[in-house]
Amino acid sequence: MKNLGAEKIHEPLCEKRLREVQSEIEAAALAAGRAPSEVTLLAISKTKPAALIEVFLNLGVRHFGENRVQEAAEKWPDLRAGRADLELHLVGPLQRNKVKQAVEVFDVIQTLDREKLARALAALKDAADFPKLYIQVNTGAEPQKSGVLPQDLPEFHAYCTQLGLTIDGLMAIPPVDEPAARHFELLAERAAQFGLANVSMGMSNDFATAIACGATHVRVGTSLFGARDTV
Repeated sequence: MKNLGAEKIHEPLCEKRLREVQSEIEAAALAAGRAPSEVTLLAISKTKPAALIEVFLNLGVRHFGENRVQEAAEKWPDLRAGRADLELHLVGPLQRNKVKQAVEVFDVIQTLDREKLARALAALKDAADFPKLYIQVNTGAEPQKSGVLPQDLPEFHAYCTQLGLTIDGLMAIPPVDEPAARHFELLAERAAQFGLANVSMGMSNDFATAIACGATHVRVGTSLFGARDTV
């Protein structure tokens, strides 16, 4: 797959990739007995240049994900201009010293994963346009990954609520060496348990499975933009 971030942008290829992903999302939703409109395509644009993102914006994509606060703060103010319907998600780890900036830049923070971060966010909850919050769940209990362990989720969700935070959804990244479906099913079950409408799960290689398990947001990068640039 060509890396569009490092070469001259080929707009017809961008459109082809987008239409293919949209078709796969529609097919997966219909196969699961769901309306395609229930699934939001979140284009993961981390490391990608503004010129390439602009192509997808012009094709109608309005939901994007970035994993670094500073990178998003540099790229997105100009890209947002005149696009009130754009929604930007933070899908990477959030350090406490970046919380204020993240609140200003993002519409959704998907990586709330610890009490110190919850307290830092709660201190800013009265800010204008405070972002929606998803709790990241470490469904595979992987020590190298961020996220609340499934068994600790009830206590952490209650803690966030006590701080005055509204939790809008859950997010997870399954282990690469295990079948994704059981992790997706677990996350969807936990979201239903807490009455949360949003379930962010599934990436380029497994989003059809995630949709079958109830994903409302699928995070697609490689299938749209090509391989991630080295930074």
